[in-house]
Amino acid sequence: MAHTPHELAEEFPEHTQKIHDLKSSDAHFARLADEYHTINRTIHRAESGAESVADSSETDMRKQRMKLKDEIAGILSR
Repeated sequence: MAHTPHELAEEFPEHTQKIHDLKSSDAHFARLADEYHTINRTIHRAESGAESVADSSETDMRKQRMKLKDEIAGILSR
């Protein structure tokens, strides 16, 4: 599969180590990161045409990704 945009390390390059540390030390953060990763990959497959998804579903997934990203950003900024 081609490069998947919007990975957490790309979105928050200044927090790469903190992301890694939190994934192994904070269960809530790890769950958020896993959810983000899963939905981001699904969106990428839809955008690349590898998987057919209704437009409304894709829009809902993008909103969910943004919500997760905002929550992750809040934790990283602490």
